[in-house]
Formats: sequence, C-alpha cells, structure tokens
Amino acid sequence: MTEANFPAKLRPLFKPARYKVAHGGRGGAKSWGFARALLILGAQRRLRILCTREVQKSIKDSVHKLLSDQTQALGLGAFYEVQNAVIKGANGTEFLFAGLSDLTAESIKSFEGVDIVWCEEAQAISKRSWDILIPTIRKDGSEIWISLNPELDTDETYTRFIANPPPDSVVIQINYPDNPWFPDVLERERQHAKASMTKADYENIWEGKCKPAVTGAIYAEEVSAMVEQGRVCDVAYDPALKVHVVWDLGWNDAMSLVLVQKHLSTLRVVEYLEDSHKTLDWWSGELRKRNYNWGTLYLPHDGAHGDIKTGKSAKTWMEELGWTVAMTPNQPVETGIRQARMALGRTYIDRAKAARLSECLKRYRRGVPSSTGEPGAPVHDEWSHGADAFRYMAINADAMTNETWGGSSDALRYPDLKVA
Repeated sequence: MTEANFPAKLRPLFKPARYKVAHGGRGGAKSWGFARALLILGAQRRLRILCTREVQKSIKDSVHKLLSDQTQALGLGAFYEVQNAVIKGANGTEFLFAGLSDLTAESIKSFEGVDIVWCEEAQAISKRSWDILIPTIRKDGSEIWISLNPELDTDETYTRFIANPPPDSVVIQINYPDNPWFPDVLERERQHAKASMTKADYENIWEGKCKPAVTGAIYAEEVSAMVEQGRVCDVAYDPALKVHVVWDLGWNDAMSLVLVQKHLSTLRVVEYLEDSHKTLDWWSGELRKRNYNWGTLYLPHDGAHGDIKTGKSAKTWMEELGWTVAMTPNQPVETGIRQARMALGRTYIDRAKAARLSECLKRYRRGVPSSTGEPGAPVHDEWSHGADAFRYMAINADAMTNETWGGSSDALRYPDLKVA
C-alpha cells in the first residue's frame, strides 16, 4: 500500500468511537477521507462495512465508485476485488451498499453483524431511518460514521448528532481550508460562487453552514430575512389585542391553525396548532382552553360547503359553537403566495409555540418535473398545510381588527410590540 494522505482533522477516524461525524462544505475531503480510512481499516482486519444513504435507487447512487477509485489510489487494487454490487477484501472484508428508505425493521436484520456503517449525505436521512438503523448496529465495538453537508439546523441528523451529540461521539467540522490538497480548479469555482451566489447559498455550499430554508423553498429569501432580523423569537401574547385563528381544514391530512394578533400593520403569530383526525368541536375545546381574547375564525372558502353526511358546513358548526366566523376569499394559489411573501416582511413568529409553522415555511417548495427541470406548482406534502394556513393568514390580514365584533367599536389601545 502506498502512503495515504489525510487532512489532520480526520485523524480521529482511526480511534475507537461509537459515532464519528464529519460535517462541512464542499472541498473539505469528508467523503474522500472516509473512503480511504475504511479501505485501510478493512485491509488491516476483517470488517463488514455497510455504506448507506437515505435513497439509493442503484449502485451508481452509492459511494461504490469512490471506494473503487481509492483502492487504486492507495495501492490496494490487488487486495480488493471490486464487484458490481459489493467490494471484497482478500482477508474477508466486505463493503455492502443499501438505501435506508427501502429498509424495514425486518429486512435490516441482515446487517446486524456490521462492524461499521458509513452514512453518506446524512443530512437527508430521516428520523424513521435512524430509528431503524441505530438499534440494528449492535455488534460489540461497532461504529456509525456520518458525513454530511448540513441543510437546516432542524434536520433530524443535525439535531441528533451535531447540535446534541450522543455519548461516545467525535464530531468534526471540516471545510476547504482544512484540506491541504484543495485543488486550484475548486478554488476558482469557490471564488466564482462567492461573487455570484447569495450569502446563504455560498455559506451552506462552501462553509457548511445551515441554510435558513431548504433549497428551492418558495419563501427562502423571506424566511432568511426573518431569521437575520430576529423575528423568529419569543412573541408575547397581549390580552388587549384580539387573537384571530386562520384555518387550513383537513382530516386525513393535517388540520392547521395559525393564531395571530395584529398590531397596526405587524402580524404576531403567538401559536400554531396542527393535528389530524380531530373534529371541529374538539378543536373548539382546545382553543377555549387557552382563554385568549378571541377575535375572528377565518375558514377556507370551502368551509362554507355542507358536509356530505350532516349537511352542515364547518362555518355553521363553528358559529353554533359560539365563534365569530369569516370566510377566506377564494384566490389563485400564486396570488396568495405573493401576498404571503409581502406579509412575511411584517410577521413575527413565536419560536417555541409556532416552531412547526417556521419549519413549514422553511420547507414549502415547488415541484421540479424531471421532464422539464423547471419549478412547477407547490408540492403537497407534510409541510404544505402550515404554509397554506399562513397564506390564508396573509390574505385575511387586512380584514383583521382589534374591535369587538357586534359590540362597542371604541378604539382599543395599541401597545408597543412586546417581544420577549
């Protein structure tokens, strides 16, 4: 074997630890270093190594090619036999490849004897996948290696292994300045990116910093501004202001409720609620528990349609339960998105009680058909319900008032915005 070069920051890969995490941006040699270290360790003793990622549709999606190239670079071409779907060492070492999203609690049992699992592009690995994988890698002395360029600081992998690393973890941040072999061609790309990209994109791609929103997020710039300006914060409920409730109706899909107060032109989201398979009377009870100074409930335009079983509409139900109800005007989605963009510039969101809404806004994105490569309609997924509710909030914002409906129209005081 020829002499192997490694960035100094990756030396802990050769010392025992249950979790070995390397995170950072492009050019830091994370994947290159992991591949070299595993091939060297596999040549020193017999190991069973699983190389995985969240989605692997074919072997081309894996690190198989990277490992194959490094066997030659390290002078280990005669030791390792590179096959189509597996790499085998002369001492019995095996490199296996699988996608986590395809595995079940049963199918993953075949990997119980793994010594090391390498999770590449781990920023995309879901909670479900981690919950299945980690208990399976149970052999004495087994290790879980994790390499990633973080996306959001609320992603499962980031919160689980970087923000709150478990015991017996080595967490390494490594970027292009830590790579002594960083090539000139990448340096030219980096300089161009720094001059042409947004600050958030450059820092994510090249410095490994978390982004304020997912790539392609519809409200990426607006969410970034909210974060930079400190408007995702502790928002104090003011009893002198009405709390309006803006709904996105759902049953199998999530029911989403934005609880917002309006102070002059400022919108203050004091709470966000989301759940499925809950009735309107249940939701009414949940709201009443909060004992807020209630204003108007804004239902989507289809909330005036009668239920096929009872004949009653959501509007009728909520009015019978004692609520003041208004209907959200029926507008094209793109019109509402434009209004939501404008509203985000004057919105404060409580970081604890409305954390889920912040996530929805960060992750609300457009679909990109492979046939065209052009962004299309917004994706309907677990994040779209909260984003839809916020869009309805923006549409109704001008109609919101702090006057008491049906009672005195005397002006209420408008205190200064209270942000704890």
